[in-house]
Amino acid sequence: MVLLLAVACGVAVGNIYFPQAVSPLVASGLGVSGDTAALVVTAAQFGYAIGIFFLVPLGDRVPHRTLIAVLFAVTGAALLAASTAPALPPLLGASALVGVTTVVAPIVAPMAAGLVPAERRGAVTGTLLSGSIGGMLLSRAFGGALGEWLGWRAPYVVTAVLALLIAGVLARTLPPTVPTSRQRYPALLGESLRLLRTEPLLRLSCFYQAAVFAGFQAVWTGVALFLTDDDIYDLGASAVGALALVNAGTMLATPFAGRQIDRRGPDVVNAVCVGAVVASAGVLALGGLGGAVGLTALALGTLLMDVAMQSGMVANQVRIFALSGEARSRLNTAYMTCAFIGGAAGSSLGALAYSTLGWAGVCGLVAVLGAVTVPVVVRRLRRVRSGRCVSD
Repeated sequence: MVLLLAVACGVAVGNIYFPQAVSPLVASGLGVSGDTAALVVTAAQFGYAIGIFFLVPLGDRVPHRTLIAVLFAVTGAALLAASTAPALPPLLGASALVGVTTVVAPIVAPMAAGLVPAERRGAVTGTLLSGSIGGMLLSRAFGGALGEWLGWRAPYVVTAVLALLIAGVLARTLPPTVPTSRQRYPALLGESLRLLRTEPLLRLSCFYQAAVFAGFQAVWTGVALFLTDDDIYDLGASAVGALALVNAGTMLATPFAGRQIDRRGPDVVNAVCVGAVVASAGVLALGGLGGAVGLTALALGTLLMDVAMQSGMVANQVRIFALSGEARSRLNTAYMTCAFIGGAAGSSLGALAYSTLGWAGVCGLVAVLGAVTVPVVVRRLRRVRSGRCVSD
């Protein structure tokens, strides 16, 4: 069941990442500029943040089998609508709807955390996140290659079929679960905001992930424009997908990170990840050299960034899931909403940085976003190692 849930997470998460690879094709297909077409990515990210806030809390109120199957079915319909969009505005609206409804991964994670012992939550969370990472990587590669072959609409059609197929499978195979809350829907939404206000460790995890995920999204939005720009590389959309496949090692890193969290605690892993984000900015900057050296730097830099972001996410989720066994979906709602607001902002800022300052501007943005977390993570690690209270 963990394997099936990991696959489901990958299919769902892939729906908001394959547009990064096909946005240059959307630009040419709909006759708009590259940075304007990148709004498709931003719309999906903002939609995802909205869906997390308004739909993920239902994981504490509605049986998971029903909720997850319905969300996959609506996602499939929205992807089909996107595939028929005649212009950019309808595509943006359909992309936002896809983002809103494809929020299965943040529903599955707290569900799984409640089904396993506390000492195994890190490993299981890491395994599920590996499935999400696989979806991110394969969707970019698949989207770029299929889009170049059959046009930008083809990836939307295929992902729609996948979403509808998964909806049917999960409707028959997910184990029954009992909701942990009887609160009314408005109270569930208010509870997520209350937890964000009253739980310092939740705010800490939100801050880490919002900053790092903004950098991650800035890189992948910018690199799609960079690789297809005729000034240096002049490669096709499939090159973006191929670069994503290089980062498949991240799928192996997150289960390892989960085991380290179970042994050493999340703060140590967060500290290592923040250092890796800052280092990745320097490696990525060498991509401006072009040629084989530049492509190697882009591969290594994006791999380092991916590993840091995903491993940090495992650490942050283990931290917040330990706060309350009855409100994990609501905790995850607050956390993931903050993370994807940061990610959506990062996508927009990445496109803006590239259009104004080029690839160096994107790398500078990543460095700044990583650096702002350094004082916080250092102070936190000192408090933990000195044995002082770790709840604030």
